[in-house]
Amino acid sequence: MAHEAEVIVQLPHGSSVDTHLREETPAAVTDGRVVLEHLPAGEDGTLLPPEAGEIVLTVASPEALRRDAAEVERVIRAAAADGGPLVVLVDAAGYLRDNELAAVLDAAGSTRRTVILRIMSGV
Repeated sequence: MAHEAEVIVQLPHGSSVDTHLREETPAAVTDGRVVLEHLPAGEDGTLLPPEAGEIVLTVASPEALRRDAAEVERVIRAAAADGGPLVVLVDAAGYLRDNELAAVLDAAGSTRRTVILRIMSGV
């Protein structure tokens, strides 16, 4: 039986966070719970806001995901049960660690909707 990813992480291709994830891949990526989607960035190195999905939370950095795990859980639980992807935006990141991903993974378990963690730029 194929295992479906629980979270999709979208990040700018060639950014500092992209480089770090290639060098030190979090366990959630290697075990298939998280899929990385490397997207082309604009000239300024940032991604455009997503064209589809429901943005439920925006944070400055991945550290906020870990610090405010209860808020991540709350906004994902509060979203309607049906619809397009739920999107959590991170303004900028140099690193993305297991404990930061854990907050999103835990919250994703409370919905049937796809959860996207979109990192807008590297640091």
